[in-house]
Amino acid sequence: MNISFYKYQGTGNDFVMIDDRKEFFDIKNLALVQRLCDRRFGIGADGLILIRNKSGYDFEMVYFNADGSQSMCGNGARCAAAFAAFLGIVPDNTYFYAIDGPHRAKINNDWVALEMGAVQSISKVDGDYFVNTGSPHHVRFVDEVETHDVVTVGRDIRYSQPYQPGGTNVNFVTPQPDHSILVRTYERGVEDETLSCGTGVTACALVYGQSKNLNHVKIKTRGGELEVSFISTPDGRFEGITLSGPAKQVFSGIVKTENEISATA
Repeated sequence: MNISFYKYQGTGNDFVMIDDRKEFFDIKNLALVQRLCDRRFGIGADGLILIRNKSGYDFEMVYFNADGSQSMCGNGARCAAAFAAFLGIVPDNTYFYAIDGPHRAKINNDWVALEMGAVQSISKVDGDYFVNTGSPHHVRFVDEVETHDVVTVGRDIRYSQPYQPGGTNVNFVTPQPDHSILVRTYERGVEDETLSCGTGVTACALVYGQSKNLNHVKIKTRGGELEVSFISTPDGRFEGITLSGPAKQVFSGIVKTENEISATA
């Protein structure tokens, strides 16, 4: 079977996008998901996203990590909104469904602002922090994130006992003089550092913003810049969370499930 696909990236977080409104893709075929995301034997991506129909919504985003597991993905959701606009499903705004529930997004050319779900609280974990922004995130502040051993330390925390059996994503943060933050993330499901993580930078922005009494934080990742705005409530909740940044189509192509791939820029 030949599968038409598009490749999108949001600040270096890259995804294989498939229009699956006819539901031809076997979502139980995790080996196929893994192969398509493989950077040597497939298309190569941090994750794979299917766009499907869902009653009451513009579309449903079905997201897979590169290893075939499923979770919420902030940058993936922004790219899904951009892809839906490209397909003509939505105009410049959308109301869609993801694994963690409903989301709204606004699309302005290559810039997408995504409404995230509310966050109930921030927890302390041995001097660090834990936040669930649709996916679990451990947040640690470090002096020099550029030189930090993100992969080794991140993997240790990801598989540490407090987070078993599911594990967690791990973020390392260095605040800047202009009140922006530098963030690097070890992502479970990818099992490596990614150039950016939308739910991760959101978690970091909430922790940093709360500590500095800010409700808008700019984040710099290795793949580009993102922004997070939110409202803090008196009871410690976070509402009105918006993750904003670029979401761009890179190329399109046809992949043959017999291991042959053709693509066009």
